[in-house]
Amino acid sequence: MYHLLIIGGGLSGIAAGIRAARFGLKTLVLEQHSHPGGLNSYYFRQGRLFETGLHAMTNFAPAGQKHAPLNKLLRQLNLRRRQFDLREQIASEIYFNGQSLLFTNDPAVLEAEIAREFPGAIDRFRQLKEEIADHDPFTPGPRRSARQFLDHYLQEQKLVDMLLLPLMIYGNAEEDDMDLDQFVIMFRAIFVEGLFRPSGTIRDFLELLLRQYREFGGELRLKSPVVELLTGNGRVTGALLANGEVVTARVVLSTAGIPETMRLVSWAASPQPYIGRMSFMEIMALVPRMHSASLPPDRTVLFYHKGAELKYRRPEDYLDLSWGVICFSQNFAGLESADPLQIRMTHPANYSLWRRLAPESYSQIKQQWTEAAITASEEMIGKYRSSVVYRDSFTPVTIERYTRKAQGAVYGSSIKIKNGMTPWPNLYLAGTDQGFLGIIGAMLSGITIVNQHILKRSYAD
Repeated sequence: MYHLLIIGGGLSGIAAGIRAARFGLKTLVLEQHSHPGGLNSYYFRQGRLFETGLHAMTNFAPAGQKHAPLNKLLRQLNLRRRQFDLREQIASEIYFNGQSLLFTNDPAVLEAEIAREFPGAIDRFRQLKEEIADHDPFTPGPRRSARQFLDHYLQEQKLVDMLLLPLMIYGNAEEDDMDLDQFVIMFRAIFVEGLFRPSGTIRDFLELLLRQYREFGGELRLKSPVVELLTGNGRVTGALLANGEVVTARVVLSTAGIPETMRLVSWAASPQPYIGRMSFMEIMALVPRMHSASLPPDRTVLFYHKGAELKYRRPEDYLDLSWGVICFSQNFAGLESADPLQIRMTHPANYSLWRRLAPESYSQIKQQWTEAAITASEEMIGKYRSSVVYRDSFTPVTIERYTRKAQGAVYGSSIKIKNGMTPWPNLYLAGTDQGFLGIIGAMLSGITIVNQHILKRSYAD
């Protein structure tokens, strides 16, 4: 019997595993896929490694800021900054219907940009920043609208939409609006702290984490899907695997999301209200550096929206190409010479339409929309199609298949269970549906649940 069984070998599950194993709990992580990482993983095509999910990590912080989420995370996992080669973004851009705002890891840059583009709103923006700095997003309370909060302070609709766009794209499960607590978390993560990535690949990052996990005695099983959580006497007793094996445990931590956890454990409530609607299609294109002269060398991420009002919602068509995000995976400080350049385009997608496609139509439709997305990106960053040496894409159906996120909703449910608790006293939730956002947030989510609910109890007896 294991002290702790973790469903899902994504970053939240791995971080939870490290934390538990570090303090002597016999821990097993079960992952259905052949690679760990969940939403942030990798795969190979034609001998090349492609990353999934990871555009950039949020919450960058210098080593001296001890209370910053990044440094707190490293301490909790007993890792050292020198084990990572962290590379900050060069600069990112928010383009919205003809206007543009730049931001870097220096918050003064965004403030100067707002003063230039929206001079009448700069004092109100500074007041907004003070309110955000004072707001505790982890204090329990009723949901508040981020849009209403921003409208009250800024009184400038376009500026509100421009600030919401990257925060929503990088972590919002709701349509059209955003929970104020989630907004504050993401505002600090992106506009106050900033974007970065390790110099290596997500595979390198995962291998470092798994090495730490195994050194503490943790176990990981890949290709081990859970088909049912077993219960008895009002508790979860273990998991039934697809191969018929039963694994028993004193505590179970699920990072598979609320709807999937409900299905596994026969939760009495309906999962429908917890199924998120926001999913995306991602397209990746490789361009040799020698043919990338038309592409911006000084932009890390471009968030763009061509319409007059923000339309953060599930589109009526397969994709909505009027807004999205373009990431240049090598345009981080010190990585600019990497070759080839990887361009990653992400657009909102309609899961229901993709799901209804017959197998013989799916590949054709995916190819059509891949070409259309490349055309849309060329309008923003310049021509590069003729120089592409390889391209690939994945849809909401792919996301659901490999991560078990219901309907491919990468940010999970718009209803969060912030304390991670379920009707079973030894079954907990961690990850996006617990309310922490981004890669750093997801990992802290797993750690927080272990700290608050598992290590405090005598499961190691």
